[in-house]
Amino acid sequence: MTTVFDCCFSTPGEMMPLTQARQILADNVKAVVGVEHLLLRQCTNKILAHDLQADQNVPPHNNSAMDGYAVRFADLNLDGDTVFPVTARIAAGHPLGRDFVAGEALRIFTGAPIPAGCDTIIMQENAVEKDGFVTFSKGAAPKCGANFRKAGEDIKIGDILLTKGRKLRAADIGIAASIGCTGLPVYAPLKVAVFSTGDEIKDAGEPLGEGCIYDSNRYSVISMLESLGCSVTDLGILPDDLSIITNALDKAADDHDMLFTSGGVSLGEEDHVKDAVSALGRINFWRIAIKPGRPIAMGEVKGKSFIGLPGNPVATMVTFMTIARPLILGLSGRADISTRTYKIPATFDYNHPGGRYEWQRAYLKNTSNGPVVDLFHTTGSGILTSMTLTDGLVEISDKKHHIKAGDLIDFIPFSEVTQ
Repeated sequence: MTTVFDCCFSTPGEMMPLTQARQILADNVKAVVGVEHLLLRQCTNKILAHDLQADQNVPPHNNSAMDGYAVRFADLNLDGDTVFPVTARIAAGHPLGRDFVAGEALRIFTGAPIPAGCDTIIMQENAVEKDGFVTFSKGAAPKCGANFRKAGEDIKIGDILLTKGRKLRAADIGIAASIGCTGLPVYAPLKVAVFSTGDEIKDAGEPLGEGCIYDSNRYSVISMLESLGCSVTDLGILPDDLSIITNALDKAADDHDMLFTSGGVSLGEEDHVKDAVSALGRINFWRIAIKPGRPIAMGEVKGKSFIGLPGNPVATMVTFMTIARPLILGLSGRADISTRTYKIPATFDYNHPGGRYEWQRAYLKNTSNGPVVDLFHTTGSGILTSMTLTDGLVEISDKKHHIKAGDLIDFIPFSEVTQ
């Protein structure tokens, strides 16, 4: 079984800088899923497995950009009116079937093929037709080639239209259809097994005993995985038992591409997930210098990628978006696994001590000078409502610095990290 990483990057004695962890992912992660050929209408939001190269021009022939008259520019009287006989009518999908004859005008409609010998289209608004003749006033055609769409103006034979690893959007599907594609090779969905751990965790609908809480993390993680196109198996909640956790990981690794857990990766005596992973594979890195979510474990179980998210619900979602998502995208075949940020003016002052990356929940406010970003009123990792009351995350680098109101800061909209 080929491992996810080429070498072990575990740093048991110290926290790994985020930039190093991200570079490891960018340098080492490759697609682990197979390729399937789907009908074009099934390909939206799938990931393209091979480059799409054009085998025909778009448009395939010269055609009119609007309703009007097809003429030869050299036949026009540039100093006064021009009168031509109207000898034919050309509609979209109905070619003339002969070459253009000098001195004639052809009634033509938008999208209709332009016959050879014609080089200019005069808009119908600049023409007067009567008794089989059309009159063009001086300047009706401002230049040769007016309103003339050339074959291959949009796409030429041999052009690479879409590149391998691209997530296919509506416009991409339209591009493929424009060259006659009926289907595309795409990566199969990444198969992910998910479970939570903890004796205090109960599933929704179960009686909630004293000292227990409902499991929100598993539902959040499954939802985020499915929004990235993954095929998810829900393994439920496992008790704090090393043997049970080890067996569950062992079995899940046989028929999944990736394993996900929430909780059980800290230093406590009842946190068994990290030990179970180490027994079946290895931890590649653990304890990244970030806030929230320092105890996030990334490794391998029987050659399959493993991510152990922290137990606090906000830390679970934030580390999924900022740490786990790039790995998921890479394993799924996506080419661009980076997270895009936007520079937005801050409304606040903040002293950052340095030494770790931070993500603060924040929301946008519209002002007369454009949008600004303000921090949520709490930084607690257990306040899950903060993820529904905000618009995204402010990313603060690990360098010691002072943010002042008005400074441009890095803002990550939730829409950027949930697809």
